[in-house]
Amino acid sequence: MTALRDLVAEELALPVDPRVAGMAAAIAAERGDSSRAVLFYGSCLRQSELDGLMLDFYLVVSDYRATYGKTWMATANRLVPPNVFYFEHAGLVAKYAVLSEADFHRLNGPETSNVSVWARFAQPSRLVWAADARARDAAIDAISRAAPTLLGAAGRVDGETSLDWWRRAFALTYSAELRAERKERGQSVVDADRERYERFGSAAIAAIPASASAGGWGWRRLEGKSLSVLRLAKASFTFAGGADYIAWKINRHAGTRIELKPWQRRHPLLAGLSLLPRLIRSGAIR
Repeated sequence: MTALRDLVAEELALPVDPRVAGMAAAIAAERGDSSRAVLFYGSCLRQSELDGLMLDFYLVVSDYRATYGKTWMATANRLVPPNVFYFEHAGLVAKYAVLSEADFHRLNGPETSNVSVWARFAQPSRLVWAADARARDAAIDAISRAAPTLLGAAGRVDGETSLDWWRRAFALTYSAELRAERKERGQSVVDADRERYERFGSAAIAAIPASASAGGWGWRRLEGKSLSVLRLAKASFTFAGGADYIAWKINRHAGTRIELKPWQRRHPLLAGLSLLPRLIRSGAIR
């Protein structure tokens, strides 16, 4: 794990656009003293584009109750993690997901069958804000668990190269969530940064825990897609303009021009449920 942890720490420390760092600091400030770390990930990181796009962050916090004060928000985050919020800063827009340090560590590891967190953090990310050295170390330790969990869950096929292992593993995770990406997305993620996955491959393979269990992807798909629907419904309350965001996704993928009715804005959960069939038909999620 030492070799892999060194690679993760090095990657997390790579510089980002100053506007990303500014937004991360603003997100941390919004949640106050409970904020421990902010991580930047996703398509905007891969493409190095920010303007006109929605940036993706994870905010790691010390405690849900301290973060929200409201019991129902803390309970929702604990029972169906993460909570997701809309954020604007300095002309950019973002969404950020909230996890406690304990949940972030757990959800990156093999004890978690759901792919949502460890599939994302097996990919590149940046630690763009940390409260202190302990918070930074905790984030590095948690993310160092992600790639071994991913590869261990996929299991190795005899004669398979490390890059093919990565590609197959990501393809499995994309099939286990409601996603807009096509089947080939797992391959394109790896092929866009082959050198990185080659470099991480041997260290990640060596760090696969003995407790890792390959297979079970039928259950992972059922669990993952069910949780995706629950999170989408929950985001109708926590994500400002959540129904508008869902309509935006449909319009973007299907070329439609859906405009929300007043009742849909007044009742975001019902709006989300009413739009879900169109979301699926449009290809915005699969």
